[in-house]
Amino acid sequence: MTYAENHLAHALRANEQPARPFILNPTPLTYAAFWLGAERLASALAIAPGDRVAMQLEKSVEAVQLYLATVLAGGIFLPLNPAYTDAELRYFLEDATPTVFVHAPERAGNWPVPRAITMQGLLAEGSDGFTPVPRKPEDLAAILYTSGTTGRSKGAMLSHRALASNSKTLQEYWRFTRDDVLIHALPVFHTHGLFVATNVALIAGAALEFLPKFDPAAIMEAMPRSTALMGVPTFYTRLLKEPELEQASRNMRLFISGSAPLLAHTHMAWEARTGHTILERYGMTETNMNTSNPYKGARKAGTVGLPLPGVEVRIDAPAGEIGVIEVRGENLFSGYWNMPEKTAEELRADGWFVTGDLGQRDAEGYVTIVGRGKDLVISGGFNVYPKEVEDLLDALPMVEESAVIGVPDTDLGERVVAVVKAAKSTSEAEIMAAAGQSLARYKCPRAVHFVEELPRNTMGKVQKNLLRGSYG
Repeated sequence: MTYAENHLAHALRANEQPARPFILNPTPLTYAAFWLGAERLASALAIAPGDRVAMQLEKSVEAVQLYLATVLAGGIFLPLNPAYTDAELRYFLEDATPTVFVHAPERAGNWPVPRAITMQGLLAEGSDGFTPVPRKPEDLAAILYTSGTTGRSKGAMLSHRALASNSKTLQEYWRFTRDDVLIHALPVFHTHGLFVATNVALIAGAALEFLPKFDPAAIMEAMPRSTALMGVPTFYTRLLKEPELEQASRNMRLFISGSAPLLAHTHMAWEARTGHTILERYGMTETNMNTSNPYKGARKAGTVGLPLPGVEVRIDAPAGEIGVIEVRGENLFSGYWNMPEKTAEELRADGWFVTGDLGQRDAEGYVTIVGRGKDLVISGGFNVYPKEVEDLLDALPMVEESAVIGVPDTDLGERVVAVVKAAKSTSEAEIMAAAGQSLARYKCPRAVHFVEELPRNTMGKVQKNLLRGSYG
């Protein structure tokens, strides 16, 4: 039996050279040593094909090895945010019914799983010489739960085919090779850090500067010996404050941004400082990556680029107008765990997935994300797209960043409200007056609230549900 009979594992091993470095820090590991650790963990899992393996751990090399171990053992990997409370954690464990739950020592408890164990305990039980369990392309490799901002979290089921095909596409599209060193500063419980950053590096045979978290100083220190960085917009806004950025970034060939909208002025400021144009892309938990600005060609600020090879994208509106984005391709998930009705509602029989994102395409086919459909504000019968208002506010010299929401209104149905992080001293009246010079009255904020920071999730997305709760 070979790795070729385990679809995803084979894809992730295809271009490696055992003696080459894979992890450069904190403890250097060759590809051979990294996979040996994964195989030892696979032997310790003692699971049957299709069993779920849940993990709630801080970022570590062992956490990534556990992902590979689960794939090798024929299981389904379930990474969980270390920030989840006991109540949240219990929901995921009861819903996904994992056979094994690997947790931090401080999270020991009476969990509803057959086997709860620490990473240290699992490592102690491993042995060499594990034989991979055969898996087909359509078999599940992972379940990732969505954020659940509008109801209980949904478990997106991701197949070997979806993960392997999308990672290979990205590796080729972004020109990753064995010569690359990727700065990995993303969490590994999310698709961006686990399936995009890690899988692309593995498929390319590249190396990782493996950082425990986002730390501007650590990234600056790593840049001169690295070639690429994958991050969220917050990475770039904070790195722009580093005085040595120009010098540190000279060896880099590629900066990629995703998981949240990158402001056009951040895009332009980065290019002015470094000479590099950030490559923005668009994906979802359910779809992996859908679109990307090109590696060679125009990278348009404010857009998420063109459909990736093998991915179809359509918008249910005439060209240039705003509509709901739908996608189709091998990158798609297989449905929601234990939610057949929700699956049928969003993943159609003909293969098209209704993303719930609003967007538009320009004459060259570049996609711009306008926002989530649930964030659309309908005020007095008129549609207000928050991003249009946010773009205008963010361009004002007294505004550093804004978020626009709709709150209930007895007269209008909803009224437009802006939540602003100010760049300098200003007032509600000044911002409302400036907006009124460029926006139709129905689009203008009826109130402006000032905050020190906009609330964000781990991946940098503004949590508008929290803002609606605070100001609605």
